[in-house]
Amino acid sequence: MKIILLGPPGAGKGTQAKQISTKYNIPHISTGDIFRKNISEKTELGVKAQSYIDKGLLVPDELTIDIIKDRLDNEDCKNGFLLDGFPRTVKQAEALELFLNQKGDKIDYVLLVKVPESSILERMTGRRVCLKCGASYHIKFNPPKVLGKCDACNSDIIQRKDDSEETVKERIDVYNKQTEPLIEYYDDKKIMHSVDGTQDIEVVFKSISDILGDN
Repeated sequence: MKIILLGPPGAGKGTQAKQISTKYNIPHISTGDIFRKNISEKTELGVKAQSYIDKGLLVPDELTIDIIKDRLDNEDCKNGFLLDGFPRTVKQAEALELFLNQKGDKIDYVLLVKVPESSILERMTGRRVCLKCGASYHIKFNPPKVLGKCDACNSDIIQRKDDSEETVKERIDVYNKQTEPLIEYYDDKKIMHSVDGTQDIEVVFKSISDILGDN
């Protein structure tokens, strides 16, 4: 089973990806993880990617595609995979389709975890993290016992820059611009399925399982 997981930042894709990977015994392939692995191992692709990242530039489509293709050629992807964070653009989607077609393969399901912008803002801007031990909190859903202090070590908890309202809105805007054409692309191929990501984690996973079946 070959699956693509789409959804805005803060939609809970990572949690669902782990459960899908476990249930269907397929590798969860995150572009972020692949970049970090290639960079840490100083592979040829990793060195190229690092050269762009060091300059504060986005890694070009061509290099991202090469890194994904290299990963999908691994033995553990023979019976399927779950792609998270790729493709991000129609160009990447077309390159993936061509690569799979050449192997006699195709994407079986594209899952879109839908969460409205207001919910994403509430989820992400409310997150807090302990500077000392790394414990995480949420001012509404999982608040610390003492305001501004970590339950575990009593150190200060803060809002990360990534979770500021301005940054979150910017990330959502980028996602919308990149992903709307991608949704249309896969919708036309009749493999797009949407689930309501505002529900409890297990309810969302049940919806995804119902779509994927017991393959």
